[in-house]
Amino acid sequence: MKSLTEYLWMNTPTKRAFVNITPQVEELVRKSGIRDGLFLCNAMHITASVFINDDESGLHRDLDKWLEKLAPHEPTAQYAHNNGEDNADAHLKREILGRQVVVAITNGKLDFGPWEQIFYGEFDGQRRKRVLVKIIGE
Repeated sequence: MKSLTEYLWMNTPTKRAFVNITPQVEELVRKSGIRDGLFLCNAMHITASVFINDDESGLHRDLDKWLEKLAPHEPTAQYAHNNGEDNADAHLKREILGRQVVVAITNGKLDFGPWEQIFYGEFDGQRRKRVLVKIIGE
C-alpha cells in the first residue's frame, strides 16, 4: 500500500469564509499515483471545517446566514467559552459542518457525486491554519 501526507495552509482575509480546495486536493491525488484507495482531508483547527457541497455562491451565502442564525457571533457574552476570547460561535459552526471528509479514489480520481466539491470552512479566520490531506491505497 502507498500513502501520501500533505498539508494545505489557509489564511483567509475575513473572519468567515468558504474556500474551494478541490483543485489542490485533485492535484495531490495525481501526485500520489494512487489509483484505488481513500482520500481523507481534515481541518486541524477547532474553529475550521472541511465539508463537501455544491460550488454555488447563492448556496454559500445561504449557508453562512444559516450558520450565523444557529450560532450567532454577537452578542459574545452569550457564550461561556468567551472568557477572554470571542470565538465560541466558530467552535459551534465547526461542529455543525464537521471536521473532515473521506472520499473514495477510483481510477486515480476522487469518486464524487454530481456537483460535489471539497470546501474549507473558516469561522475564526485572519490567521494561518493547517488542513491535513492523507491519501492511501494502491
